[in-house]
Amino acid sequence: MLIDPKSPEMRRRRFRPIPIRMLVPNFITLLAICAGLTAIRLSTEGRMELAVAAIVFAAVLDGIDGRVARMIKGQSKFGAELDSLADFVNFGVAPGLILYFWQLRELHNGGWIAAMVFAISGGLRLARFNASIDDPNKPAFAANFFTGVPAPAGAITVLLPIYLGFLGLSKPPAMLTAGYTLLIGFLMVSRLPVFSGKTWRMRVPPEMVLPVFVSVVLFIALLIGYPWYILSVGTVLYLLSLPAGWKSYRDHQRRAAAQGATAADVVPPESAQPYVSKVTEAHQDNRPSRLN
Repeated sequence: MLIDPKSPEMRRRRFRPIPIRMLVPNFITLLAICAGLTAIRLSTEGRMELAVAAIVFAAVLDGIDGRVARMIKGQSKFGAELDSLADFVNFGVAPGLILYFWQLRELHNGGWIAAMVFAISGGLRLARFNASIDDPNKPAFAANFFTGVPAPAGAITVLLPIYLGFLGLSKPPAMLTAGYTLLIGFLMVSRLPVFSGKTWRMRVPPEMVLPVFVSVVLFIALLIGYPWYILSVGTVLYLLSLPAGWKSYRDHQRRAAAQGATAADVVPPESAQPYVSKVTEAHQDNRPSRLN
């Protein structure tokens, strides 16, 4: 039986109403894209402080949209694709252009190459993440680690020279800034295990609710009052934590390998299993029956 695609029934299926809860996370993602594009415009106009603030704002929105989607059950494939596009614009293209207009253009083509390599590294990092989401061979402990520095963290980290410049320090040589930009781009596409915190329990004991509220308010107040100090210290601490993430991943690998070796010692090899089963059957045939 053929169904006419222009029939009223098919038209109702195609244009059925979409719940508002499916749209809210996408609105947040679109707002993040607007922040990233605005950061690019502000950097071309030389308003670097506002440009960097827009990138930080986009990173905050990126951390919110996914959690809001899971909280209100508004996940969708469209939202996931839109989020990937937003991450590429906000944390790949925008930081690279900000660094280029801030200092890298002094190197002419060399500075543009450094900015372009960083942007492309962000895109490759996101493509690899999307391709490995449904990897069946990933061990259970790997859920708490990213492969390579995630794009939002890479964007916040690569802007460290600008934070230091806002603190009154002299600009580093343009070659040093370009090398640092390439280094962060390499860390994004590398296989370095990085803490993700996805498996951390998001429940707070009742006695810790008020201290958590105070800590969050204090952090926000410090970020607003002393943004470049907080971002500089946070970036340095994040870079110093990368070796700890690699060590933790290696420890998990060793424990998993040891458990696998122990299980292999307990379970007889396949070649010995037929012999073991025959011996077991013979023993069962010779033992007295309790039904007699």
